[in-house]
Amino acid sequence: MIEVKSPGELDAMRAAGIVVAKALAAMTEAARPGVSTADLDEIAEQIIADAGAVPSFKGYHGFPASICASVNEQVVHGIPSATQVLEDGDLISVDCGAILDGWHGDSAVTIEVGTVEAASVRLSEVTRASMLAGIGAALAGGKLTDISHAIETSVLASGREHGTEYGIVKGYGGHGIGTAMHMDPFLPNHGKPGKGPRLRPGMAIAIEPMITLGTDRTEELDDGWTVVTLDGSRAAHWEHTVAITENGPRVLTAPVAQR
Repeated sequence: MIEVKSPGELDAMRAAGIVVAKALAAMTEAARPGVSTADLDEIAEQIIADAGAVPSFKGYHGFPASICASVNEQVVHGIPSATQVLEDGDLISVDCGAILDGWHGDSAVTIEVGTVEAASVRLSEVTRASMLAGIGAALAGGKLTDISHAIETSVLASGREHGTEYGIVKGYGGHGIGTAMHMDPFLPNHGKPGKGPRLRPGMAIAIEPMITLGTDRTEELDDGWTVVTLDGSRAAHWEHTVAITENGPRVLTAPVAQR
């Protein structure tokens, strides 16, 4: 069963999403050479606590931290550590989730640390653009894999433009979200359109492409969490929690507009 929320429940999810957006903004500002991934985790945990929320990730199947911090060839699920200190030129993907009044928000950004090589900057831009393409396809009356196809089409188009064969990571993708962090349906980041469940107003989906500068294949490290590219190529990860509404997609984890 796919959870369908009322407009008021989506508003509650938006409140959780704002907490996540604030944490990600603070970590983006703080990420610089000499800062550890554990430092970023402390920032997120404090912002989440100050909002009266709790981290979605900490304790989830035993995960030990409030964020996932994945550096360079690490794709997702990197464990923050005081010994992993950011260096000039690093690319770090930070995934953050929060629970507020029983509702989840989940979002990820990729951050450039110092001066980053052009190919890695483009990788992050390509990944974010494919996420936005997926969000644009999250339309009531459509099918789930319309989102998948939009993501894949965007990545392939970027690859042709840049003369680069980007890898769309296999085996990982987006998911339903609401009263739990991971719910049905699973959302692949590639595939033909017109398949899967029909998108209905009130559904909420985390749309999260993970793209690499090389292979689409990964392996999990001995820590049981960190996923890395099989060829050591760099990866980027962008994510938003998105609601399906009668008026188009609503990004529940969008940053609050500055006045």
